[in-house]
Amino acid sequence: MIDLDEREHQPTKAGATTTGRLVASRKAITRSVAAFVAGVVLGGFGLGEVRDSREQRERNAVVALVAVPQAANFGGSYAQGTVQLPGRLLLINAGPAPITVRGVRAERPGVVVGGTWQPRSLPPGGAGQFVVELRFECAIAFQPEPLSLRLSVETNDSQLREVSYPVALAGSDWERDTQGMCDESRRGLTDRKDR
Repeated sequence: MIDLDEREHQPTKAGATTTGRLVASRKAITRSVAAFVAGVVLGGFGLGEVRDSREQRERNAVVALVAVPQAANFGGSYAQGTVQLPGRLLLINAGPAPITVRGVRAERPGVVVGGTWQPRSLPPGGAGQFVVELRFECAIAFQPEPLSLRLSVETNDSQLREVSYPVALAGSDWERDTQGMCDESRRGLTDRKDR
């Protein structure tokens, strides 16, 4: 039986335990919420860092080059309808990260272009001139379709890549200089036959 007239209520040990459990439960909930909030903040920061790192890797892997044939009038040789001479190639790094250019190669009927040199770094927006060896067969070298240059480059993430870039030979300095040598050689051969 319960006596309701009693004015002095002394908490029993069971009541103290319930209150203690309630306080402990509130502390545990507060700690859990704090841990969750900290996890969200740190996770968001970590995901941001991962995303930034991935974007940086992708940016470092991009290779965008512009190649322009330049003068090839540094002397050379003509033999059996073929002109061989050095030429210059202007390369512009149009990509977002520095690259290191290692070499170039192109080949199709009547045309061979090649060059290897000390690796040379080009910053974004930077340009450099490279000496290449040119070999053209005078009769078939200059077709209207572009020549696909294959460039060996090292990207900022230390990966070697081969990229292709089409260059128009028709109307280029290479065509002008080579055609001049072909014409001179043909005239020389014609003059010899006339004698």
